[in-house]
Amino acid sequence: MRRIISCIVLMFLFLCPVCRLWAQDKMVAVVNNEIITQKDLNDFLNFIRMQYSHQLSGKELEEKVNSAKQDLLQRLIEDRIILQQAKIEKINIEPARIKAKINEIKKHYPLESDFENDLAKQGLVQADLENKIREQMLTYNIIEQKVRSKIMVRPDEITEFYNQNKRKFIKPEERFFTVIALQDESSAKSLSYSLRLGQKLEDLATKYTFTVDKLSSSRGQDLRSEIEEAVFKLGVSEVSEPVKIDKQYYVFKLDNVIGSQQLSLAQAQDKIQAYLFDKKLQEGLAKWLDEIKKQSYIKTFDNN
Repeated sequence: MRRIISCIVLMFLFLCPVCRLWAQDKMVAVVNNEIITQKDLNDFLNFIRMQYSHQLSGKELEEKVNSAKQDLLQRLIEDRIILQQAKIEKINIEPARIKAKINEIKKHYPLESDFENDLAKQGLVQADLENKIREQMLTYNIIEQKVRSKIMVRPDEITEFYNQNKRKFIKPEERFFTVIALQDESSAKSLSYSLRLGQKLEDLATKYTFTVDKLSSSRGQDLRSEIEEAVFKLGVSEVSEPVKIDKQYYVFKLDNVIGSQQLSLAQAQDKIQAYLFDKKLQEGLAKWLDEIKKQSYIKTFDNN
């Protein structure tokens, strides 16, 4: 019995790594003559996570990565199709461009070892990253050649869109205000009271230690909610009560208000141009991909 148990344990220990490798290499899709494995999906997700991690962290990063998971296989299939087209068109990427992109990424890290450690956390090595960057560049170039270069937004299209959507091009009310930061609540209350009595900020500089900044914003933009609440209650020249944010106290003085304005066609045209171009790009890319898919063999496997 002991021998039997020992054999079972040894077989389990031996086969587990093999099972894990099999799980990684199991086929999830076939695109023409190429196989997509679970490892390809995992590597693709890790690459996406690494890209997002330069701008996001914590909960925001995980939410972004989780949203990418939803159509991950479809994206990977489309990427394979696009890369196959780039190969047919014999598009090449100079190694120097890939090296330059790697060096640009490395600038986000204090040390080379930090860069390598981050790669390792995602289950990647530099060669994986170089390959992904090369694929991105190939994808961009073939899309540029087949879709983007053929898009044109005419002036009359911009004018028509503006006339049909004027209400979308109203610049909201903008508030200009002074921000006074102090270290303790007592000083902040006293300074706020003095300003409301009509004393000038310059005259109070000898009595209080504070820093001053000038800002402008519209409602719903980048202001923290407690700042927006304080500033948008004020009339011109009015001063707020102190607002505690983190470890400092802030006093706000409203300097000026510019009401909402209808943007002219000239003021809105760059934004409209970018919107219409992107819309046409997405439509053109979808149409091009549909045409290629009709000529391709695509099969996915349910491995649940």
